[in-house]
Amino acid sequence: MNDRTASRPEPLDHRELNHDLAVFATDPGIGPGLPLWLPAGAVIRHEVELLAGDLARRDGCQRVYTPVLAKRALYEQSGHWAKFSDDMFPPMRIGSEDLVLRPANCPHHALVYAADRHSYRELPVRLNELAPMFRAERSGVLSGLSRVRQINLDDTHVFCRPDQTAAEVARALRSALRAQEVLGLPVDHVRLSRRDGSEAYLGSVEQWQQAEDALRSAAAEAGLAERGLSLVEAEGEAAFYGPKLDLQVRDGRGHEETIATVQLDFNQPERFDLTYDAADGSRQRVVMIHRGTVGAMERVVAALLERYQGRLPLWLAPVQVCLLPVGPAQDPAVRSLADDLLAAGLRVRIEAEGSLGARIRASRRRRDCLIAVLGAAEVEADQVQVTDVAAGFAGPVARDRLLDLLPRAYAARAALVDWAAGG
Repeated sequence: MNDRTASRPEPLDHRELNHDLAVFATDPGIGPGLPLWLPAGAVIRHEVELLAGDLARRDGCQRVYTPVLAKRALYEQSGHWAKFSDDMFPPMRIGSEDLVLRPANCPHHALVYAADRHSYRELPVRLNELAPMFRAERSGVLSGLSRVRQINLDDTHVFCRPDQTAAEVARALRSALRAQEVLGLPVDHVRLSRRDGSEAYLGSVEQWQQAEDALRSAAAEAGLAERGLSLVEAEGEAAFYGPKLDLQVRDGRGHEETIATVQLDFNQPERFDLTYDAADGSRQRVVMIHRGTVGAMERVVAALLERYQGRLPLWLAPVQVCLLPVGPAQDPAVRSLADDLLAAGLRVRIEAEGSLGARIRASRRRRDCLIAVLGAAEVEADQVQVTDVAAGFAGPVARDRLLDLLPRAYAARAALVDWAAGG
């Protein structure tokens, strides 16, 4: 370890960053593992949700909405009760029925698919929902946003013919990789999570071999090698109902975790008798693919805070522009600029009280994306003194140019504002 490495500060985790950023809060009246999304956190989460929706639409996914509750019998049919009942919340007895908070969204999506008859010609059907699900995590393992009891997941289930499986997995994998590129979360590698030799898995060994081969083929088709990513096979990491491809990332401390998943499922199509009308008129079993393109909102926001150490790109930043008038004489110009930025769809905060130095320090502590100061000279020149810490930029920017650059950078979900563009 050299002196430079030794002196580098240890990265803060999202719970520590939250002290300055006010992204989420917890309260004993609500209970552990059930964070409250504060306004700043709601902005970040909403932007991630919009990205997830955009990617889903571009892949031809159809949005659905399903209830967070179902009868216990549904999870007995799906197999979740036998496998996961210890991690599920206890049933709620209502009259003669036991209702359960769902531990996964796939049984509901299976029933959405089953609500209509499908021809081989209309497949694949891709159903998307940003859906909450619930895990009865023990208090000792709950942690900030990374381990919670309610998980809000960007969840898509694809129903396709066997001959479409590899292409659909490759499509899902490309979208998941694209999501991480836009978010700026570097993928360390893709893991092929396989079964081991135990009897804990559903389906025949032959089914598993074919499915694992399909995932390998899809990973190659998605261009992992061209992206500089390796496919790492991990025996025993599969879910009980099928193998999966996991996008693995590392946090600032080098800890590895899964950020997004594409998974085959042998279980639900059999248990819910999910079929399609084949070309020869017979009824054939559909293939089901789980795809979490962006992932769980809680885990992704935690990863983003740690990746950027709270200084998020413009498109994700709760405060995109913090406007600081040097004195009361600049208030009208600041409010006029704020109105124009708001009209362009940007998030603006005006800080007028206190010394200029104290206001700048407060803005830096909050990790506001841009600090824009207007004094008498700036108002006279129709300029703004801008500081963009992430881009390493500080200097005067013409008012009109600011109103041109920022909406374009926001719409493009740019990692950095290109201050040299058109300058």
